[in-house]
Amino acid sequence: MSSFLDTRQPANGTPDRIGPGRLVLVIGPSGAGKDTLIAGTRVACAGDPSVVFPRRAITRPSTLDEAHDTISENMFRREVEAGKFALWWEANGHCYGLPISIEADIRNRKTVVCNVSRTIVGLARQRYAFVTAVLVTAPREVLMERLERRSRSSDGAIEDRIGRSETIGRDIEADDVILNVGLPRIGIRRLLDVIRGGGILPTS
Repeated sequence: MSSFLDTRQPANGTPDRIGPGRLVLVIGPSGAGKDTLIAGTRVACAGDPSVVFPRRAITRPSTLDEAHDTISENMFRREVEAGKFALWWEANGHCYGLPISIEADIRNRKTVVCNVSRTIVGLARQRYAFVTAVLVTAPREVLMERLERRSRSSDGAIEDRIGRSETIGRDIEADDVILNVGLPRIGIRRLLDVIRGGGILPTS
């Protein structure tokens, strides 16, 4: 799939960046709790039409931990070629895509919150006018425990995923960092502050 998943440059050069809404990109290693924090903020923002949580398309079955639209690799390829995704990437042997509808939301001044790979942050910053990258992380032993408990074998060996996770955040500048080791409500509140505040928070 990597032959057509080129996330290094926009497909048609460098277009004018899309705004004036915001794109909040939640990144971090497997097991950091990104989906938990996003789910909590989705509940908190349920009555706010200005905040959007798009469903991703992923080439693996949905689970209780993560709700998404399941799609085959062949269909994913066709959707990419048809321009159905605003952003897409490959990770852990699967392909992920965000619907093109987020661009209309951003043009309509909405805040779009997405769980994405760090590999597409640079591209997103080229395409969208207001991007906030939030790094959710946890110590290695916490990540290991969570991944063992989740036991999603289709994503590959836990040790390999932990090894890859140690590089996350080194090659990009996150606008905010959430150390997600306490009660989920603490991380949820911090992510809500980013979503609603529209600015960059201190990482301490």
